[in-house]
Amino acid sequence: MKTYIAKAPKLLKLARKSLVWDIKTDKKEVFLTFDDGPTPEVTEFVLAELKKYQAKATFFCIGKNIVNHPEVFEKVKTEGHSIGNHTHNHFNCAKHSHEAYIENIKLTEDILSNHNCNTTQKLFRPPYGRISFKATKTIQQKGFKIIMWDVISGDFDTNISAEKCTSNVLNNVQPGSIVIFHDSVKAFPRLKETLPTVLSTLQNQGYSFSAIKQLNVILK
Repeated sequence: MKTYIAKAPKLLKLARKSLVWDIKTDKKEVFLTFDDGPTPEVTEFVLAELKKYQAKATFFCIGKNIVNHPEVFEKVKTEGHSIGNHTHNHFNCAKHSHEAYIENIKLTEDILSNHNCNTTQKLFRPPYGRISFKATKTIQQKGFKIIMWDVISGDFDTNISAEKCTSNVLNNVQPGSIVIFHDSVKAFPRLKETLPTVLSTLQNQGYSFSAIKQLNVILK
């Protein structure tokens, strides 16, 4: 398991300042995001929990999962959440050629278009948080905003507890934070405990939960 830091370092944000790490807001709101779905049962659990708290979120979907589970994907759409591109096969930018990586993103872009998703605000999150400067430039030229994160829950990490995932979020979140979870089978043992606690605690602290939209207006 590679190491990671729950709070994105300021120096990293400065070094890759063309990427979106958090969002400027005058409200006490956070931006919950979910990677790797849609996944039967797991994504549906997430949707049910979000609905309890009138929360909106952003789902970065893997193209092949949309193809395999279109009915789950449609639930995400119809419940008013934002949707982003997470490549078709969960490609690690460091392990594929530039051309193959861009083509894998396009595969998912075409699938999203076929599902009548809003293509005027194109969002992309690189799997594993790995993206080269060359890929960054190409993707941005295609009209995407590349969304990273301010806080990572660590729910994908099978070596930590749900309690640790919860503390990763609650101890680091602030207004405008982009928080990353995963609606995947691997993450679910921690997600199913962490997400309800995070939603309840932050709501009690006066936070609201928003989807990432109108990026040309609200990005820092």
